Amino acid sequence: MSTVMKNITKILAILAVPALALTSCIKESVPMTSYATSAQIAESPSAMEASVNGIPAQMSEGYLVYGEQVHETDMAFPQFMIAFTELLGDMYPLGSNSGYDWYRNYNTFDRNFGDNSYFAYLPWFTNYQFIKSANDIIGAVDLDAEGVTDAVRGYAGMAYACRAFDYYMLTVMYEPVANIYTDCSNVLGLTVTRVDENTDAEAAKTNPRMSHQEAIDFMLSDLQIAEECLSKFDNTNRLFPTLATVYGIRAKVHMWDEDYANAAKYARLAIDTFGGSPVTAAQWNDVNSGFNTANQAWMWYTQYAAEEMQNLANFIGWISGEADWGYSSLTRPSIDRSLYDSIADNDFRKYSFLDPQKYDYYPYQTSRDEAYIEEAPAYLSLKFRCRDGDWETYSVGGAVDVPIMRVEEMYLIEAEAVGMSQGVAAGLALLTNFMQNYRQPDYSFQTSDARAFQIEVLKQERIEFWGEGWGFPNAKRIKPGIIQNYEGTNAPADIFKINCKDIKPNWNFVIPLFELEANPTLKTQNNPDPTATVTGPSPVGRYADPK
Repeated sequence: MSTVMKNITKILAILAVPALALTSCIKESVPMTSYATSAQIAESPSAMEASVNGIPAQMSEGYLVYGEQVHETDMAFPQFMIAFTELLGDMYPLGSNSGYDWYRNYNTFDRNFGDNSYFAYLPWFTNYQFIKSANDIIGAVDLDAEGVTDAVRGYAGMAYACRAFDYYMLTVMYEPVANIYTDCSNVLGLTVTRVDENTDAEAAKTNPRMSHQEAIDFMLSDLQIAEECLSKFDNTNRLFPTLATVYGIRAKVHMWDEDYANAAKYARLAIDTFGGSPVTAAQWNDVNSGFNTANQAWMWYTQYAAEEMQNLANFIGWISGEADWGYSSLTRPSIDRSLYDSIADNDFRKYSFLDPQKYDYYPYQTSRDEAYIEEAPAYLSLKFRCRDGDWETYSVGGAVDVPIMRVEEMYLIEAEAVGMSQGVAAGLALLTNFMQNYRQPDYSFQTSDARAFQIEVLKQERIEFWGEGWGFPNAKRIKPGIIQNYEGTNAPADIFKINCKDIKPNWNFVIPLFELEANPTLKTQNNPDPTATVTGPSPVGRYADPK
């Protein structure tokens, strides 16, 4: 982050308002400190630039929603990376006490996951806080006005791209998918409320959930505007959405809509426009910079500034198997054994996780020492390294870059989308090419069945994006079924040993009570509470029956 950007964000910090000040997510809110308003942005191009510059800071801000230490999952964007991985059942806390894992309920939902839970409240208000920031920028610009410069259009384009991404995040969490454990029949096809730059207080009180098609149309409209604005704006700073990022978000939106032809088209546009290449084996397993420093594969990322970060509410302190300052030293975040076992021995991604045979299997490199590795639980993740190997000082080892979008996601989206729109053989050829060129030289998978092909792509996404979470939206879309209680499972307790047909019911997030009270229209439109609708242990290797 440049000195100019740091100074700007210290002053403005892009409109980070406390969630309790948000009245049904509208733009009228009380700022916590001295932040720019829409009117200020409109009056000053420099204020607009400053507000846009605050977007990366907001996306990694610790205790973003509450403004103070209330719940340790209040971590802005990185909370979703961890939450999505736990929702899939791909991450377990294998420390001495899984209770240290504040994200555990995303995996188990044995405790409150209803409308008065943090797991309803924080995902909702985190994204609507991001949306408010985008709305303030969008509302300050008349793109049709005479004399609007390409730079101002570019800043506006970034805001439109961010808003579309935020609504994508909300949609994949809150749009319900039918399942055998909760009755979603009354809300199928509903997403979230539309709050844009024109939404006023009165409208917000009677603001229904958009239909699936309305949400898709809204996101695509924003992305079309973003594309037009950014096509003439020379931005190479990947802390902000670029034209390639816009194409990437659009590919993700089309995938959720099962518009596979357009998903393939825009994934390829993202790859070609970006011009980067996947993470190499050396970069992936680098002990000092592995998954903490932006490289040629990262299309969009956020970052932590040492002077502004929190010692607990930061990504590396939660996800790194080597950090000693945060909760990860207690939770020991680890991969599900069955997913680990599915990785080929000559796929370098496997070396991100400790094999039970430890050094007899692979000469792991670590910023700690050999004794630490020998003592650590099997399957512990080493994927996300402390910056410069500093596992003791949070403001050094935790001051990292955090990926939001990598080009690998576009390759895998393209493979599935081509397979579903042009035939399995065509998609499988793309998947095989990606794997052999970038991950496993002798990769081979054969099928002519579309479902089997989708499951295989999803498996590779779960491996590729372990700890980043991007397998979750696609899993919710294709409903693969989740088996966490199997022979030899490394699930640490019975509450984790749950097997769910199609999806886990808590993949359908619940709208928080605070929003229901501010917007009574939603009281008859909420998703069902999934709390304890499936409890462990499920029968070994078999889906749980509905209660």
